Amino acid sequence: MKMGSLFTPLLLPLFCLCLTLISPTHSTDCSSLKLSGGKKQYSNCTHLPTLNATLHFTYNATNSSLSIAFSAPPAKASGWIAWAVNPTGTGMAGSQALLAFKNNGSMVVKTYNISSYSSIVEGKLSFDVWDLEAEAGSDGKMVLYGSLKVEESAEKLNQVWQVGPGIADGHPMKHEFDKANLGSVGELQLVEKLTPSSPSPSPQVANANSGYGLRVTQLNVGFWILGLIYFIVFM
Repeated sequence: MKMGSLFTPLLLPLFCLCLTLISPTHSTDCSSLKLSGGKKQYSNCTHLPTLNATLHFTYNATNSSLSIAFSAPPAKASGWIAWAVNPTGTGMAGSQALLAFKNNGSMVVKTYNISSYSSIVEGKLSFDVWDLEAEAGSDGKMVLYGSLKVEESAEKLNQVWQVGPGIADGHPMKHEFDKANLGSVGELQLVEKLTPSSPSPSPQVANANSGYGLRVTQLNVGFWILGLIYFIVFM
């Protein structure tokens, strides 16, 4: 029996394994958090712990600005979504909110200074905001885009996010007070703190391919297996 005739029964599985290892591995950070419109790219992304919400963001320490894309499904199709920063506390009261909803078929973004739970007033926020826009995705989610000025040398922010059922007389209707709604608060870390003994973390880019080191390792193993196949068949 010629050695070449052994290729099909014995070496085919090995050859397939080799091809699998050589094929690029698309290990994508935030692969489930891609924005439906894909308008912009952001340096970071996170899956917020409640309301099926996500936040993409880029912090620019040079000019103390934060660009965000907040995505969540509204409580109802005609509802609203909101993302806010609270400069003075950790809850809803005191929040400076960006709120998006559909108005006459078009998505709009309005700003609300929430001085208390009983006072939700549309108006200018305590910090500058710009590039406000929103869109409704085919997946039932809304996406709110915006940029805002943050305090110089800020390392973290108190963020609040929320969804509601609709708009009545131009005002957002109250959201539910379920556990998920009440738990929609947290810190947004803008700058990663490192201890003296901690290694510098690898940069994480939203909607970008990662796993380069893994692919290099796979290529090395793949070429090694190809060499072994060549040796068995032709030597």
